[in-house]
Amino acid sequence: MTRSRWDCIWLGGTLATFDPSVPGPMGEVTDAALAIDEGRIVWLGRSADLPGAPEELATVVRPAHGLWITPGLIDCHTHVVHGGDRIGEWVARLEGRDYDDIAREGGGIMDTVRRTRAAGDAELQAGAVARLTDLARDGVTTVEVKSGYDLTTAGELRMLDIAHAAGRQAKVEVQGTLLGLHALPPEFSGRRDDYVDLVAREMVPAAAEGHRARQVDAFVEDFAFGAEECERVFRAARKAGLGLRVHADQRSACGGAALAGRWAAASADHLERTDREGVRALARGGSVAVLLPGAYLTLRDDQPPPIQAFRDEGVPLAVATDLNPGSSPLRSVRTAGSLACSLFGLHPAEALAGMTREAARVLDLPDRGRLAVGLRADLAVWEVDRPEELLYWIGGSPLRARVVGGDIDDGHSLPSSAGG
Repeated sequence: MTRSRWDCIWLGGTLATFDPSVPGPMGEVTDAALAIDEGRIVWLGRSADLPGAPEELATVVRPAHGLWITPGLIDCHTHVVHGGDRIGEWVARLEGRDYDDIAREGGGIMDTVRRTRAAGDAELQAGAVARLTDLARDGVTTVEVKSGYDLTTAGELRMLDIAHAAGRQAKVEVQGTLLGLHALPPEFSGRRDDYVDLVAREMVPAAAEGHRARQVDAFVEDFAFGAEECERVFRAARKAGLGLRVHADQRSACGGAALAGRWAAASADHLERTDREGVRALARGGSVAVLLPGAYLTLRDDQPPPIQAFRDEGVPLAVATDLNPGSSPLRSVRTAGSLACSLFGLHPAEALAGMTREAARVLDLPDRGRLAVGLRADLAVWEVDRPEELLYWIGGSPLRARVVGGDIDDGHSLPSSAGG
């Protein structure tokens, strides 16, 4: 039996669809209508072109006059689940200590590993919910969350399970990523091969089971892991049907982008020290460059990623928070986008596409990141005169509604009228 009415119509706003088939830098549609039914977008276009009166077409009509509607924002690189903070390390860096030296001395990531291992489930979930709620208030509907702060099989799975539970509580869609190759745990000191084997043989299949993780990441750096070690894990990930990510060329030109391109990874992230051949490798592999300006700012780096080279070679650009307690305690993806413009020279349209369409590409989620018929109804509704304002203002939130899979977030809702 055919349903007689759609669930909802958003009426009279301006759409920034980020659909390349729609003209304009952001695929704008003015005086628009967008209809949702059973969690999907079923119609969009000019309000005047609706096939009938809105009140007859939908059960609920939500006025959006004077508002902009974008796809729900996507934060495609976070470390939301962790124990404690690293404020002491931050102060030490301000006093002249070096991030790499702190890491080599057993601080940095390993400090968070110790705190995460010691924390109970309730503590970790409460912290993750708070961080995810901040992202939701920023218009985010989908968040990638990495493990990597326990480095035992049971502990990494615990982190992924907590991430999904926290996402349900905060009303955001969580996509899990296994980051077993984040650091070498102390119990494996002098036994690197054994640890890499553990990640490949045990962690990867376990994380794939039950869809705890959809991707596998690895930290390629001289004080972390090398290309050959990563490739052993990548082979296991491919066998398990998981996508690939790489923390690449952040602190040194260590070939991370080349590795990502060689394996056609979904993305290479950071990329401050990627050379031209690394850029070309990403282009050949179809990988997205994920820019993380929060880490660049927090670590007071002075070498930005090669943005123009990425443009020249046709490498797509995504933007994310890298939310973590050590190098990027950033709980706003819109601020990440603003920093990408101010520090890296992105155009606002590029940055916003990097937080929607291209972020969805990173996570292999073709049903979101754009506004188009048939896609999942993940929306953010904003009280702004133009979408560039989302990045221009730092602090505050013009968010007026957030829709996740067709369901409006009760914490950010607008008046509606029932259909007649």
